[in-house]
Amino acid sequence: MSLDAMTRTRTETDSLGSLEIPADAYWGIHTARALENFPISKRPISVYKDLVRGLAMVKQASARANRQIGALDAERSDLIDRAAQLVIDGQYHDQFIVGVIQGGAGTSTNMNANEVITNIALELAGREKGDYAFLSPIDHTNRSQSTNDVYPTAIKVGLSLDLLTLLDELELLRQSFLAKAVEFHDVLKVGRTQLQDAVPMTLGQEFHGFATTLGQDHQRLTENAYLLYEVNMGATAIGTGITTHPGYGTAVIAHLREITGLDLDLATDLVESTSDTGAFMSFSASLKRNAIKLSKICNDLRLLSSGPQAGLGEINLPARQAGSSIMPGKVNPVIPEVVNQVAFAVAGADLTVTMAVEGGQLQLNAFEPVIAHSIFQSITWMRRAMHTLRVNCIDGITANRERLGAMVGSSVGVVTALTPFIGYAASAALAKTALLTGRNVADLVVEADLMSAEEVAKQLSPARLSGLEAITAAIPVVQPAENVIPIADDLL
Repeated sequence: MSLDAMTRTRTETDSLGSLEIPADAYWGIHTARALENFPISKRPISVYKDLVRGLAMVKQASARANRQIGALDAERSDLIDRAAQLVIDGQYHDQFIVGVIQGGAGTSTNMNANEVITNIALELAGREKGDYAFLSPIDHTNRSQSTNDVYPTAIKVGLSLDLLTLLDELELLRQSFLAKAVEFHDVLKVGRTQLQDAVPMTLGQEFHGFATTLGQDHQRLTENAYLLYEVNMGATAIGTGITTHPGYGTAVIAHLREITGLDLDLATDLVESTSDTGAFMSFSASLKRNAIKLSKICNDLRLLSSGPQAGLGEINLPARQAGSSIMPGKVNPVIPEVVNQVAFAVAGADLTVTMAVEGGQLQLNAFEPVIAHSIFQSITWMRRAMHTLRVNCIDGITANRERLGAMVGSSVGVVTALTPFIGYAASAALAKTALLTGRNVADLVVEADLMSAEEVAKQLSPARLSGLEAITAAIPVVQPAENVIPIADDLL
């Protein structure tokens, strides 16, 4: 690009005056003012690709609805429609440059979308950028709309699309834990409660439990996603629908359902829907639940792999990097640690969402930008955390079978299995003796003539102790969807 092309500008005007805009920019004066006003996050909305796609989908649906009800002529409607489709397809995202944190309840984001889509449409028509006399960002691309219905609807659409890739990763992670449950189905170990020895179980049962809890989270996230499907398109400023045709709301929802593939519904009370952000709070809470439970699993993995000599040392996590600049040979559980930190961030983001929801006043919540940023970041980080946990940790875990077997053999916890036969008092006495002497519980029971050797062996068999038959069923394999984000994706 020549120096002249880089320095050429066009003049745009709004109610505050005029500004020079780079000639090649698809954004305009309203975006330029946002860049001046909100140098906060230094993170453009384009980092959340599905938010940008959601905005373009709303603009496309509105163009089609306006044409249908006669509020926009066929030529302009078609140009806006085609321009929006290019953005939906992933083009021009670098032109969505306003910061994710902004005042104005999302007005800057809506105007950024209006300007970019308008200038793309002008180029499609063979006209110059900024030729707003022919096609206006406000009068045409924003026809029948307000930031106050466009922005929350685009957020809900974007979050719904983004959630799909998170659910893909969550299911793949669940399958990895199930695979380990099968691999470790016959590995006996000592279970623990309150960090103290309890009764025997299998390592497979432990990993199966991890898989089950992730499956429950998948279900909760899916259920809460439906809270996002009620939108307020046609509400315009405060829910009264001022400046819209009576048929616009029904028309735009029908087109938006077709474009997004989501089962969207128009809110029955548009005034309430425009001011209420409770759906975001509920959805954020379900993300936090998933993050906290995943963090608990990572805590368990770090405990089970602790040592390797002076800790539990029951499992081995894949060695990913040198663990110390001073202690040779030290390897740390860095993958579970980073997942823990993501969970802490998600919990903090959920509190931010909660406070922002509470902070709204009267007919609008002005704090939807920080709500959107918080939830989109949580989904993005959790998706990447799940990916790295699966690929760089879970799939490579191995069991220290000899160490686990030795611990089970010397554990007094096995005496619990004998209490139905010899009673609690006798079992407690034998457990105390075993602890003091280091002797095998089974031998002490036989010597006390409480049970025969054959009966003790039967009751203390692996099958009796753990019920391991319950987790030996075949596990279906789920292939990753094409839209799963790779770990090498540009980090936020």
